[in-house]
Amino acid sequence: MPRFAANLSTLYPEYDFLDRFAAASADGFEAVEYLFPYAYGTGELRARLDEHGLRQVLFNAPPGDWDGGERGIAALPGRETEVREGVDRALEYAAALGSPRVHMMAGLVPEGVSRAECRDTYLTNLAYAAEQAAPAGVDVLIEPINTRDMPGYFLNHQAEAHAVVQEVGAANLKVQLDLYHCQIVEGDLTATLRRDLPTGRVGHLQIAGVPDRHEPDAGELNLRHLMGVVDALDFDGWVGCEYFPKAGTSEGLGWLKNFRTKQDNSGEHAS
Repeated sequence: MPRFAANLSTLYPEYDFLDRFAAASADGFEAVEYLFPYAYGTGELRARLDEHGLRQVLFNAPPGDWDGGERGIAALPGRETEVREGVDRALEYAAALGSPRVHMMAGLVPEGVSRAECRDTYLTNLAYAAEQAAPAGVDVLIEPINTRDMPGYFLNHQAEAHAVVQEVGAANLKVQLDLYHCQIVEGDLTATLRRDLPTGRVGHLQIAGVPDRHEPDAGELNLRHLMGVVDALDFDGWVGCEYFPKAGTSEGLGWLKNFRTKQDNSGEHAS
């Protein structure tokens, strides 16, 4: 059965952020992810993880001026110093929280700057980040994001992301495959999973319903089928639940209970 992690930036909005750890644990999650930890001290976050028996599996490196509309800076020429400072800060948090993965957002292509120049900058910054992260055993992730939710974002397609990973050539640089974004931009999710998971270049999966980013069993995606494909391919990473609950988070977790019931029944039959 896939291992599901609660994304605390989107799930449990009915609670203050630090109270979401307890809520996720109460619903049976064993791991969490979220966008950014930097508004909180590492000790405060570590205490929440330990208190509720949770693992931290992913967060993002500093994205630039998020409140001002920036969506990452890794591909933005002229921001190299800020990128390196952000990598250092992210790795400090990763060490304290025990997170084995950090996502680096590419950013929106600036007006008047060519994609070729952005790509060169991206490759250089990712190579630096991967080199710094390797001794700590941390994977650096890049994620294609759909053009509807984030117009102008530099990285949109799976093939682009895998080409970047291969060109940089660092073993700890990997792709974050969000099935929600991929369905909107490309579709053909089963073929994508069968093509890309066996390469070892996919370090993390995420799910949400399409088109409205609610519970992952609602809308266009056949979640049970897709997770069956993931299981069949022996993917041993985590599946982040990065969706916006339609009502209460706990009330909308019927899809997860169904997966757990299936796993329990499989165990009974095996014995």
